[in-house]
Amino acid sequence: MRSLNHEEHDGHKGGRRSLWCKRLGCSAAETAPDNTDPFATPIGVSMDRIAENLMSVRQRMADAAARSGRRANDIKLVAVTKYVPAEIIRRLLAAGCHDLGESRPQELWAKSVDSADLSIKWHLIGHLQRNKVERTLPLVSLIHSADSLRLIAAIDRGAAELGSKVPILLEVNISGDPSKHGLDPDEVGSLLPEIAMFDHVQVRGLMAMASREGDLDSARRDFARLRKLRDRLARELPERMSLDELSMGMSGDFEIAIEEGATIIRVGSALFEGIG
Repeated sequence: MRSLNHEEHDGHKGGRRSLWCKRLGCSAAETAPDNTDPFATPIGVSMDRIAENLMSVRQRMADAAARSGRRANDIKLVAVTKYVPAEIIRRLLAAGCHDLGESRPQELWAKSVDSADLSIKWHLIGHLQRNKVERTLPLVSLIHSADSLRLIAAIDRGAAELGSKVPILLEVNISGDPSKHGLDPDEVGSLLPEIAMFDHVQVRGLMAMASREGDLDSARRDFARLRKLRDRLARELPERMSLDELSMGMSGDFEIAIEEGATIIRVGSALFEGIG
């Protein structure tokens, strides 16, 4: 199966949908025109396959939770819909998954407009630039990637203008990978009192990604380090702040993340296997 992590166009207007129809077995006549509802019921997409994938992921979540003495209901699945077309998203919603994650603010903006009538909780899981904060805040239920004090200050200002409080997770560069965003694990503790002074952000926990270069054992060590960091910080946590959530684990390592304490996992390709 070709990866769903790369945006594809076929050189024509509406190319991404046409390409997916070709891959899913639609005829040319079945390809919907560009002015149709982008979240209309798809043609040629197996609802059963998406539901089966979701069921399989949830079973794997339950098994991993049981191995660590936890309940599956304590873990939230966020489906990563990066580059996934709208018709596939509708099938995912119909199968019962309503927490969706986007890495790029612009993609989240577009999809939230197209899906305004649908029951979706949007999560921003990728890097957020300060100049995109204002437009992003009204759309999201949780920002996973609060990775600097300057960004958190910008979120606080934007939330104040909205008259709301925005839930965030502090992104930690737990692997030390220089290509990744995130707070230095050794500096998070000293930043918490300053972050606690912001009135319009609600810190709910930590987020991290395992090293790109390591194997599953390396990923387990990264996840364990994040959990231990959370446990250490929780001993002297400022008021109005919570570290209950640990967002860690993706398609290739979410079971290990659950075993190490994840409360939120971010899964993409495992949900869309066999449909493209």
